[in-house]
Order: sequence, then C-alpha cells, then structure tokens
Amino acid sequence: MPERKEGVVPRLRFPEFRNAREWEVKRLGEVAEIVRGGSPRPITKYLTKSDDGLNWLKIGDVQEDTKYISSTEEKIKKCGLSKTREVFPGDLIMSNSMSFGRPYILRIRTCIHDGWIAISNINEQIERDYLYYFILSPTSQIYFKSAAAGGGVKNLNANIIKSTLVCLPSQKEQQKIADCLSSLDEVIELQAQELEALKAHKKGLMQQLFPREGETTPRLRFPEFRDAGPWEVKRLGEICSAFSGGTPSSSIKEYYGGSIPFIRSAEINQDTTELFLTEEGLKNSSAKLVVKGDILIALYGANSGDGALSKIDGAINQAILCLRSKLNHSFILAYWRLRKNEIVMRFIQGGQGNLSAEIVKSIAFAFPSLAEQQKIADCFSSLDRVIELEVQKLEALKAHKKGLLQQLFPQEVD
Repeated sequence: MPERKEGVVPRLRFPEFRNAREWEVKRLGEVAEIVRGGSPRPITKYLTKSDDGLNWLKIGDVQEDTKYISSTEEKIKKCGLSKTREVFPGDLIMSNSMSFGRPYILRIRTCIHDGWIAISNINEQIERDYLYYFILSPTSQIYFKSAAAGGGVKNLNANIIKSTLVCLPSQKEQQKIADCLSSLDEVIELQAQELEALKAHKKGLMQQLFPREGETTPRLRFPEFRDAGPWEVKRLGEICSAFSGGTPSSSIKEYYGGSIPFIRSAEINQDTTELFLTEEGLKNSSAKLVVKGDILIALYGANSGDGALSKIDGAINQAILCLRSKLNHSFILAYWRLRKNEIVMRFIQGGQGNLSAEIVKSIAFAFPSLAEQQKIADCFSSLDRVIELEVQKLEALKAHKKGLLQQLFPQEVD
C-alpha cells in the first residue's frame, strides 16, 4: 500500500491558485464508498425486454473514449436485484479487468455485474468531475497498473481502488481543473463528430460514384462523363497481375536484420515495418518484392479483406496479395474498399476463414474510361487529405489533453 505525503503540488497551476495551500492527500476509500458489482446467474434467465426491467450494463455497452454512460443494451428482471448491485446517476464506475482503471460517470440508474467497481457516496467536499479526471490521470493510472494482480490478464479489486491516493486542492481549484478539462473534452468531441461526418460524406460519395452491384452505371457522374455510356465489367484477374509472397525461415538469423522492409498483413497501410530482410533472406524464400503504389490485399487473419496502396518498396509474405494494373490503382482500391464487407460476407462466411488469390481475381468490377477513373480517384484523394488533416487535429487535441493530465495533477504522491 503506497504511503501518502503530507502535501503535494502539481507542475502546472492556474494563476489564482499559485500561492494557495498544498494539496491534501487522502485514500479514495476515505472519501467515497467503493463497491463491486454482482451478477445473477445464469444471467440469461434474468434478461428481459419488459419496459419495467432494470438497466443491465455490460462492458461492451461502453465506448472507451466516452465520459458518460447514458444507456444500456439490455435489462434484467426485478427479481435479480438482490443478486447484483444497483448504481445511480452521478456515481463513477470502472472496469476491474481488461481495460481496467478507465472511469465513467453514470447518467442513468443501472445494475452492474462483477466486472465493474462503483465509486459512490462521494464526499461533498470533492467535485465529481475533478475526481473523474484525477482517476484518469497518469497519477492514478500508473498506480493501477503496478498494483493490479494477475499474470496475462491483470485485474483490479476494490481494495486496490480504496487504497488509491487522491490529491485534493480546494473545491474552487478542483472546479477550475474540472472545467478546463471538460471544455477540452467538448472540443475533442466536436472534432470527432466533424471527422465522422467527413467519413460519412466520403462513404456516401463512394456509394454514388460507383455502380451498385449488378449495375454498370453509377447514380452520380461528373458532368463531362454523363454521356459516356455504361462502364465495362471485368474481373480483377483480367486487368491485374497478382502474386503473393512468403516468409523466410525464422530460424536462420542471417535472413533478417537487413535493409528490405518485410511487410506483413497488419502493416499494409504503414510506412514502416517491424522486420527487415537481408538480400539472402529474400533470395532463399518465396517472399516477393512490391513497390510503392502497388495494391496490397490482406488475405489472412483478423484484417482479411483490408486493402491499401503500399507506401513503401518492400517484400510481402504469403498473407498478402499484390495487384498491379495498367488501370488506376487508387480507383481500384476505392472500389475494393466500398465492396469489402460484401466480399468478406460472401467468401468468408461468418467472418471465419481466408481469402485467396483465386477468389480475389474472380471478383468483377465495372470500369469506366481511364479519364473517369482518374477523376474519381482525384476526388477521393482530395477528400482523404482533408480527412487526414482532421485526424491530425483530433490527435493533437488528445495529446494536449494527455499533457494537461500530466501537469495539472501532482505526479509524486507517495
């Protein structure tokens, strides 16, 4: 159990508090009630769709980046109440396993299972939002990670959370910190919404600028191509050369550590790789070279069906199919991404299994003239650049918040 200091101060303080007293340090269990959830078992016997059922919160109901919990997917019967824990608006809850230590503020009344720990009956001298951000700060998160028990899957328990040291300035300073971080969260949320709106706009354009399955004319065409006639249907194997790679033996160290980037399926959209091959490794294996701008399709694994234009020259393994064509690569990739879900559902039933070169080559797309392909590709390239800028803005805001969380709360409290 960490020892508490008598008083601490953060690295960054608002001007009106720079000459204020040091912050008190208390244990979370001294200023709030810490309780674990519970689950009636078997849970399937208690689930209900009745309007008078009790909200039942699962970890899967919660988006990791959210602050508030406002709804649940399921309800349980009232008779299950004695076997679970009911929590209320204003309470904080945390997952005690997996992505443990991430706090959320409840806006609803709900029951929680034993994968949740609730922080309730918070001392009236403590601002709830301040406590939320303090738990989210590195000060608390580092402690949770070091204190969590278990091997592969680490877990928190109520005693660990009760022992968490909480740094407490005056309520006015607590409120100032909470207001600052809450305002930043609102800006981050607005930026995230703007990004999602752009992605939705792109998806809508893709659906309009490419023909529907079984059709050869899109619903929307640029003015100069409106009288150009229907697109020509061709299988990818007719207009693309296709090849996969291989993996050099991992037992021969001379094959690795060279200068040739070795691209694996999870790295098809990256500009760097974890592994590099030597010339000897490339020569003595079925790994194949690709060049920047080639179309790469992931055939195996969790990202089966993902596609990207290679950002680098390198070598590929057997889990990747490379496509090369005299037609526009960006156009083909955009078309592929639009149809990816349909392709995966058709050829990888239930999401299990792999694609193959023969499957990919058998897929038919409709193609306009090279000029119209280029126009469509340029449209999406411009939109992608705008989206990438918005992604960078969002990441910059998140990085700014992370920096504030490090500076607005004391780091050394024990």
